[in-house]
Amino acid sequence: MDTGRLLAGYLVAAGGVRVDWQEVGLPSADVISMSDCVVDLVPANRDGWDDWFDDPVSAERARAGRSGLRVLAVGIDATHAPALLQELVEAGYRPDFGGVAGRLARREAFPDLTSGRVLGFELVGFDTGGWHTWTCLGGLVDDVRRATGVGPGRWGLIPDEEDALRAAAWLTASGLGDPKVFSWVPALLVDVGTHPTT
Repeated sequence: MDTGRLLAGYLVAAGGVRVDWQEVGLPSADVISMSDCVVDLVPANRDGWDDWFDDPVSAERARAGRSGLRVLAVGIDATHAPALLQELVEAGYRPDFGGVAGRLARREAFPDLTSGRVLGFELVGFDTGGWHTWTCLGGLVDDVRRATGVGPGRWGLIPDEEDALRAAAWLTASGLGDPKVFSWVPALLVDVGTHPTT
């Protein structure tokens, strides 16, 4: 168990294909993301207001029998959790309601996912109910690459954690996500589904 990383939760996400309005600096058309800006997410509850599952079993149950979906475990570096939690609270997501805010407030440790496949790190930020990715706000991938030398690898994700941390710090300091995102964090995405992946 990595005590330096906290569990945000589990998502059931479709693979995406880069579209015309999306970041042109991506190395390929295939995209994996935790952001519903660029991929479809399966809701975790009937009213469709929450995409986050509490555990991999319920996420896998929602994915079962459907092709093209992945169960993603999402981890956040513990040093980023307080600021991210504050943003969630300011948007009305109280920790006592559970969900991502509850897990971050409890400092729920990211599980040891030895059977999962680490996909990489995605630069994300929270904005009034949703998560944006650096690939959905035009030009940010190239801006980060020019300033830090860090670029996306396969699926639009950054393979190396230190690179992802450096890129997130620069992107936050730059203010280029304004007005949608002010604070960027690298989210670890691990495919924990029981299906074969590519």
